[in-house]
Amino acid sequence: MEQAYEGMNGRLGRVLVVDDEVQVRKPIHLTLSRVGYEVIEAEDGEQAIRTLNSGDNPLMVDAILCDIRMPKINGNEAIVYFRSQYPGVPVVVMTGYPDVELAVSLMKQGVLDYLVKPVSREELLTVVRKAVDQHVVFKDQFTV
Repeated sequence: MEQAYEGMNGRLGRVLVVDDEVQVRKPIHLTLSRVGYEVIEAEDGEQAIRTLNSGDNPLMVDAILCDIRMPKINGNEAIVYFRSQYPGVPVVVMTGYPDVELAVSLMKQGVLDYLVKPVSREELLTVVRKAVDQHVVFKDQFTV
């Protein structure tokens, strides 16, 4: 039996925002948290992967918003990792550099959506809602 995951504490879900620019991450964080999402930030792909894998158990997120052009592990490399290690978690790309070929390539890799910055509040909320709604976990997968 499958069901959509509802975040803990009545939250709408947990979203990982991966972008090297704090002036991009903070407004997204504020927008999402004000409507009820729990938001975790990472400044690059390396930090995102480390955050997801910290502790004894992987961090459970409902959606990942990921920039493409970042230092260390860039968005393309991070997305390959996310898709292989967390295939049930929807990934949305956010980039300031529109590229139709890249968008098509990423969609073929399983990316849910491709947003070009700046992203409007309405578009952000619509896409995140869609992504979180598509994150499905198995009911009773974990025992207490």
